[in-house]
Amino acid sequence: MLTKFFTAALLAVFLQNFIFEKALGINILLYASRQKSNVIGFTLGVCYITTLSSAVTWVTDRFLGGYEYYPVIAPVLYVTVIGIIYIASLIIIWKFFHKLFRKIKKFVHLTVFNCAVLGALFLNSQIGEDIFSYIGFGLGTAIGFFAAGYLLYIAHARLNSELVPAAFRGMPIMIIYVGILAMALNAFAGYVV
Repeated sequence: MLTKFFTAALLAVFLQNFIFEKALGINILLYASRQKSNVIGFTLGVCYITTLSSAVTWVTDRFLGGYEYYPVIAPVLYVTVIGIIYIASLIIIWKFFHKLFRKIKKFVHLTVFNCAVLGALFLNSQIGEDIFSYIGFGLGTAIGFFAAGYLLYIAHARLNSELVPAAFRGMPIMIIYVGILAMALNAFAGYVV
């Protein structure tokens, strides 16, 4: 069971990295990568929601996956699971942790309703076998999200310096940088065109 957990986590971090492989969640991560605290906060949010929703969707996939029309209703079901976890978590945080609620309420919806989270659930339904692989893939997605965010955070100051032509500063140079990292990761993974 630990082997399946770690295999799924490593698969999500390196080979199925949502930022560099699928470009899921890149818009949120480009925004978050401006400050180190944002990268950590967004990653913790993604970690929480992907891990918990992966465990819940394992249950739904296991019991409803055999139905003929399940692939049609799965997206609605996954968004519903994410929404219920989001609302329940916000109510608990608002009820018991007022200061934390004031800090995170501005960014929590960007973290939770991120296409990387929904993408993790879809890939889980295709490659996951048991609950350990589902949870491992959800956790690995968050670790890969953090690795990508930290790489973007490190590059942010250097890529927005005076040495970069003014036309490329900001979003254009970051998109080029992400593209180069994506090509390098694909070469590392051994993909052939």
